[in-house]
Amino acid sequence: MNTMLLLLVNTTLASIMVMVAFWLPQLNIYTEKYNPYECGFDPTGSARLPFSMKFFLVAITFLLFDLEIALLLPLPWALQSHTLILTLVMTLLLIMILALGLAYEWTQKGLEWEE
Repeated sequence: MNTMLLLLVNTTLASIMVMVAFWLPQLNIYTEKYNPYECGFDPTGSARLPFSMKFFLVAITFLLFDLEIALLLPLPWALQSHTLILTLVMTLLLIMILALGLAYEWTQKGLEWEE
């Protein structure tokens, strides 16, 4: 009985949320909502317009460092393992690689916005 009631309540709430999510945006319609891009480029214009590669370089740099920092997230749990020295050496090695990468980006002026 409890399982059936739980399934009924969950299905009803999910259906209500889906209907609200489809109906609410239709109540407040304006031209900016129909614009498919928010990046500053005109989507109906020419696709051959020049753009700065700095946007993509900054995005790739962010993703690189962000994903490598995510490798450090399990560190508090890994510190409770039996091989503590190996864990700390690997962590320090990863941090050193990140620091060297950041120093390289800095010296190559990859973090400066002006060209």
